[in-house]
Amino acid sequence: MEKFSSVEDLENHHQNLLSRRDSKKLSIAICSGTGCHAYASEKVVGAFEEQLQKHNLTVSVDIKRTGCHGFCEKGPIVVIYPHEFCYCKVTPQDVSEIVTQTIQQGKPVERLLYTDQKTGKKITLETEIPFYKNQTRLIFGNNRKIDPKSIDDYIALGGYAGLAKALSKMTPQQVLDEVKKANLRGRGGGGFPAGKKWETTKNAAEEPKYVIVNCDEGDPGAYMDRSLMEGNPHSVLEGLLIGAYAIGAHEGYVYVRQEYPLAVENTEHAIRQAEEHGLLGKNILGSGFDFNIKVHRGAGAFVSGESSALMSAIEGRVGEPRPKYIHTAVSGLWNKPTCLNNVETWANVPFIINNSAQWFASMGTPNSTGTKIFSLVGNVNNTGLVEVPMGITLREIIYTIGGGIPKGKRLKAVQTGGPSGGCIPEKYLDLTIDFDELYNVGSMMGSGGMIVMDEDTCMVDIARYFVNFLAQESCGKCLPCREGLRQMLRILNDITSGTALEEDMELLEELSEVVQMSALCALGQSAPNPILSTLKYFRDEYEAHLRGECPAKVCKALTQYEIDPAKCKGCGLCTKNCSVEAIEGKNKSVHRIKNDMCIKCGNCLDSCKFNAVVKTTGKQKEFLKKQITVGTR
Repeated sequence: MEKFSSVEDLENHHQNLLSRRDSKKLSIAICSGTGCHAYASEKVVGAFEEQLQKHNLTVSVDIKRTGCHGFCEKGPIVVIYPHEFCYCKVTPQDVSEIVTQTIQQGKPVERLLYTDQKTGKKITLETEIPFYKNQTRLIFGNNRKIDPKSIDDYIALGGYAGLAKALSKMTPQQVLDEVKKANLRGRGGGGFPAGKKWETTKNAAEEPKYVIVNCDEGDPGAYMDRSLMEGNPHSVLEGLLIGAYAIGAHEGYVYVRQEYPLAVENTEHAIRQAEEHGLLGKNILGSGFDFNIKVHRGAGAFVSGESSALMSAIEGRVGEPRPKYIHTAVSGLWNKPTCLNNVETWANVPFIINNSAQWFASMGTPNSTGTKIFSLVGNVNNTGLVEVPMGITLREIIYTIGGGIPKGKRLKAVQTGGPSGGCIPEKYLDLTIDFDELYNVGSMMGSGGMIVMDEDTCMVDIARYFVNFLAQESCGKCLPCREGLRQMLRILNDITSGTALEEDMELLEELSEVVQMSALCALGQSAPNPILSTLKYFRDEYEAHLRGECPAKVCKALTQYEIDPAKCKGCGLCTKNCSVEAIEGKNKSVHRIKNDMCIKCGNCLDSCKFNAVVKTTGKQKEFLKKQITVGTR
């Protein structure tokens, strides 16, 4: 393998790659991210290999296993280049038809094309699919073009040019100044300016200095960082190298949670390739700059995403946060100056160095520049990873890119920022998304999780779900988080089960404020956000629960199933599907649900063809006796 001793060697290799690659040659790009792996994308790859061999096409057609394409709702995704025909939900059984019709005849397979939800028309080209067309895929765009295990694929697209420019034409201070002028803010949590953090570490007196990639990403439903590390690890390594050069660090770590085996595999492979090419190690590109990277596998604790806890884990200790009397940028890993940014933040750096701070700042808003990747999940038609400029509205993401709410239902709320984020109501649909605007309405950017909730969502139950997650993931080191979250969860459980007292609402708010002010780390301090935001915007739902009603008919203790005599045909389907024999009635006669036996599984509702089974709420109030009286807590 060629080793680059200079910037010229790298550029010559880049030009040689371009001269050897035929842009007109047929290429099959198959999404091989974790999501598509679960949908048997490897079997699709195997089927293509078999069919190409059968038709003697192995030389004239390339197969490329790529990272995640983002449109996870339609995976596995297969794109045929240079046609850019995009096929959705491809199975091994579809491959023979694709090879004979598209590879051999150049015609699209109509049934595998994306169907536009508004017009019902088939869309052939990948770039014309609304989900992709309305994005600005700066960081994530190359995922569909690169084999993550091929450094040549990355270099052919201009990879490591930013590093070469930084090492040969810029001083460390000039690199730092460029990142500061770009106003790149951390994409992993609070949005702290990356340049200021770099500067703090650079100016710290202690040596050595360290740089870290945070790929812990423990938020439920979020997988942006994982997909970047799986699909384009060299972009993150290049950003880390540039940052290390600016800061004066010679050793770095990539912290990846153990549950991300493909990200670990591809990252370790990328590091080996970079070392073999001389892009890591001693005297990189003849510049005199030395740098090495190690991969550390995290144990999977949510709290390890917090900077000081993550560093404790790398040191071999329990992943617990520590008081930040001195910031980790000054005293972090082994009490040495340490700069930690998340995957997406580092991946932005090569673009800034290659294209200038002014170019980067031209996207987004003045205080939130560039693009942001969101994990769009929940009650939305098109789920997946979405990269958009900062300043876009929630409406554009959910309705233009996401395709709206399934079955034409009404949007109730959007939860952003992970389990410690807030729930934003429908009235803020035209809110521009950036770090400051989200904070102003009681939520936050976080790492980019975005969960869409429709009218059938119980907001009290949502708060209970996230607080339950946070209570389980609390490291237990500080009392406010450890005990405060448990008590808040107990109250939420009481509210959703119909046994809460009116005084509990006041206590819930007081506990939230105490935890916010006194928890040790940022994760604990932000943990009450789900409660505070739902209380602020959906207080009426809390009050309804205190009356024994769940407006969304989600909380089991406050709902029951009934059969409408006017609609029941006596077909017996509900009886056959009831696992506890809680339904009685003779054939062709009206049936009845015995609520004292019903476990509220919903099988009767799902199986009834005549809409005779209905869910009701509030009728159980007389059965919900208060378990705790005033003054006993």
